Amino acid sequence: MKKYDAVVIGGGNGGLVAAIRLLQGGAKTLLVEKHNIPGGFATSFRRGRFEFEASLHELNDFGTADNAGDVRVLFDELGVTDKVEWLQIPEAYRVIAREEKIDATMPFGKQAFIDKMESYVPGSRKSMEKFFALAEEIRDAQAYSNSVNGKTDQKVMLDKYANFVKCGSYSVNEVLDAIKMPKKTKDILNAYWCYLGAHCDDLSFLHYASMVLRYVTKGAAMPKSRSHEISLAMVERIRELGGDVWFNTEAVKIITGKDGGVEGVVLKNGEEIKTRHVIANCSPHIVYGRMIDNVDERIIKETNARKFAGRGFTMFLGLNKSADELGIENHNYFLYDTMDTVKQYDLMKKIESNSVQATVCLNRAYPDCSPAGTCMMYFTTLYMTDDWANVKPEDYFKVKDFVANKMIERFEQDTGCNIRDSIEEISVATPMTYARYCGHPEGGIYGYESQYWDGLMPRLLMMAEDHKTRGLRFAGGFSMRLSGYSSAYFSGDITGRQTVGDIKREG
Repeated sequence: MKKYDAVVIGGGNGGLVAAIRLLQGGAKTLLVEKHNIPGGFATSFRRGRFEFEASLHELNDFGTADNAGDVRVLFDELGVTDKVEWLQIPEAYRVIAREEKIDATMPFGKQAFIDKMESYVPGSRKSMEKFFALAEEIRDAQAYSNSVNGKTDQKVMLDKYANFVKCGSYSVNEVLDAIKMPKKTKDILNAYWCYLGAHCDDLSFLHYASMVLRYVTKGAAMPKSRSHEISLAMVERIRELGGDVWFNTEAVKIITGKDGGVEGVVLKNGEEIKTRHVIANCSPHIVYGRMIDNVDERIIKETNARKFAGRGFTMFLGLNKSADELGIENHNYFLYDTMDTVKQYDLMKKIESNSVQATVCLNRAYPDCSPAGTCMMYFTTLYMTDDWANVKPEDYFKVKDFVANKMIERFEQDTGCNIRDSIEEISVATPMTYARYCGHPEGGIYGYESQYWDGLMPRLLMMAEDHKTRGLRFAGGFSMRLSGYSSAYFSGDITGRQTVGDIKREG
């Protein structure tokens, strides 16, 4: 029987980082991935003469060599930054909201962002300066919390980060109202909410402000060869450090001992791997529901208490005209019916009523990403319930076509660009596609939803309590950092380092 200090199940973003951290900490490590390529959602695929990005719109908090974000710092430590060729995204976003008649394009850079907001909403400057001051204090408080592994000193928090503590239990809208931010300013600022998959009456201000600050001050980046370039770079790094990576290898069972802790992993071919430490880069619903016998009832109840976040639907278009010819001006579009995020969230529960889309034209960041005279677009929306489960098998393709047509029509109406006549390639991924490809329950692409009791800060502060099974930790979108590329990387970083500590304590 083969023996490893640790086994990582799943080669998505969190699992790849966790494996590198384990190896850097001296642990003999095996990563098993059921697919034949790494990355999970962080991959690309070809249709005709186009290579599409599977999921990444832009990598938050990466920055540049002279203005490095936390993700770049992490990648430097992992030894993968220089293995990837990076592109800088030109602007933050363009948001178009029908009900409020908003059409605003926002830049990167704090001062530029504030100035542009003031041009759209005269009198907004003071509240925007307050917002960024709060966001910077939140960032500093989070850095302190991370430095002490969540075991913060109450006196330090109250003395140095009092506003962080004051904001801790409030939603985005509650804090923005408290600093007297004008409604239109709030609407434009809240454009990123769908990236976190929770409406702004329920979404933690700490989480949202931290994300916006990192986007605005550090910009966003994109690998030249799509996110699969990151995944391949990380696999290369794992092997450089002496780790083993087995593709086409599915883990089906985690063996536990008398103490309930991890003793090994069983693969689909029946092979057993001996280990006392597993990092699962997959959903706790899958691990506790399928992979471990005799799970404590309390763990089952706590897992089932969590709410699945957005289920994904993405349409990929290869167009036989350039972005300039089609009049596509921006890299990143948010198209909303309304900036009342509660109302919009409710509309996103049903296939019939959901018209939201986050749409990207990669050519605006990388003109040569597709053949000359062409461009590529990705259209993404979320469903906040499992409404696709109500689609009858015989109606599946008809419903796919209905949503795809609605997305194209919406983009054309809101932007004035005629794209339908130039479609050369089209591919559509529904929640069923994501469930089949990555094994995520209900086709969710956002892990568990960020609710008041289960948001970013509660999860980070409860990491010790969430470690219920000896030798088992989680990485990826379902773990302590929630969903998103940056969050998944950081979850792997945290979990990998924690597991190294567990191994060392065992001697």
